[in-house]
Amino acid sequence: MTDQIQFTDGAGYERYMGVWSQRVGEAFLDWLRPATGLRWLDVGCGNGAFTELLMARCTPAAVDGIDPSDAQLAFARTRFAPEVARFHLGDAMAQPFENAAFDAAVMPLVLFFVPEPSRGVAEMVRVVRPGGTVAAYAWDIPGGGFPYEILQQELRALGATVPMPPSPDASKLDVMQALWTGAGLEQVATRAITVQRTFADFDDYWATITLGPSVGRPLASLTEASREVLRTRLRERLQPAADGRITCSATAHAVRGLVPASRLR
Repeated sequence: MTDQIQFTDGAGYERYMGVWSQRVGEAFLDWLRPATGLRWLDVGCGNGAFTELLMARCTPAAVDGIDPSDAQLAFARTRFAPEVARFHLGDAMAQPFENAAFDAAVMPLVLFFVPEPSRGVAEMVRVVRPGGTVAAYAWDIPGGGFPYEILQQELRALGATVPMPPSPDASKLDVMQALWTGAGLEQVATRAITVQRTFADFDDYWATITLGPSVGRPLASLTEASREVLRTRLRERLQPAADGRITCSATAHAVRGLVPASRLR
């Protein structure tokens, strides 16, 4: 892939995707129903949006996050004191942790960004104790579940190149099932999660999308005339309510499994 998506603005990401992440993350945790007091690993923690949910809802004993972006990690560290959550620069496919160091590991909106998803899953299995949980959720990109799918469609129609993650098919339910069972996990389950987000008006939506790493550059590549065409098309497709508010939907796929209790440490 020559035009990779890069996350370098923690605050911008918070408005663009952090809100979505927490909406779907809440439903994901409702489904996961984890015990309290666990040692968690947040793989691809980004700016800490899901880490914040873990802290608020799961009363963890400890949380570690790992991400390849210094800028995102810098933003994440502003959310928590060091004794509450620890953040590490690193690669999902080569995690800097000991075997069985955690009770649970999760990849929130990350699996399709991992060049070799099976390696990322294997690493989560390695660092989670026998009997622990390995889980993930990811936007259903092949099925059109990405929150800004309409925007991406219209950008492509105008000739803009929209960058894609390296492993979009990893968010398919059957692929997730195969990845988890292939990694030796037990009691594997999957489900779809649909959430909504409301923008105050079209200007709010437009200002939000300009902060997105997957659409900001394509938007900037358009001529002023093309941007006006895009705005018109988006208004038509997003169908603002009478008070101007715009409500959008997105669908993510989730998967969970248990590390076999019989696995050698």
